[in-house]
Amino acid sequence: MPAAPESAPSRPENRSAPQLQLIPAPAGGALDAAEEAVDLLLESGRAPGDILVLTTGEQHPWAAHELSFGEAAYWAQQDAGDDVFFADASAVGRAGPRPVVVVAVNGDAGDTVARALPVARDRATALLIVCGDPRTINSALGAGV
Repeated sequence: MPAAPESAPSRPENRSAPQLQLIPAPAGGALDAAEEAVDLLLESGRAPGDILVLTTGEQHPWAAHELSFGEAAYWAQQDAGDDVFFADASAVGRAGPRPVVVVAVNGDAGDTVARALPVARDRATALLIVCGDPRTINSALGAGV
């Protein structure tokens, strides 16, 4: 998979930054927190195709399963935009924009979080939810959240 770009493409001037929500969680609980956030979004009426979930550590089991059918079929599901899509944060540059991006900070090998969070923020058109250690997240986004 291609590495995430060093910096996110510039945001068009007429588009505001997405709302940012932080859900504090240890790395070992970040994926569970992200799944709970997705469940709440779906229960509140958000369409499944509106949601992109990224993991910075171990892949979500759904992504691992779907990748077993081949990368072309896997990415075709992202392009179709019919359902929640789960991806490794290292591939965030390949993911298209969605209204909601949920990031599970469940690992930080090779500074994945620092590279992926700014791009994830750019991919979120309305809401960015980040589940993980607040210090790690603040450091990566360069702001107190």
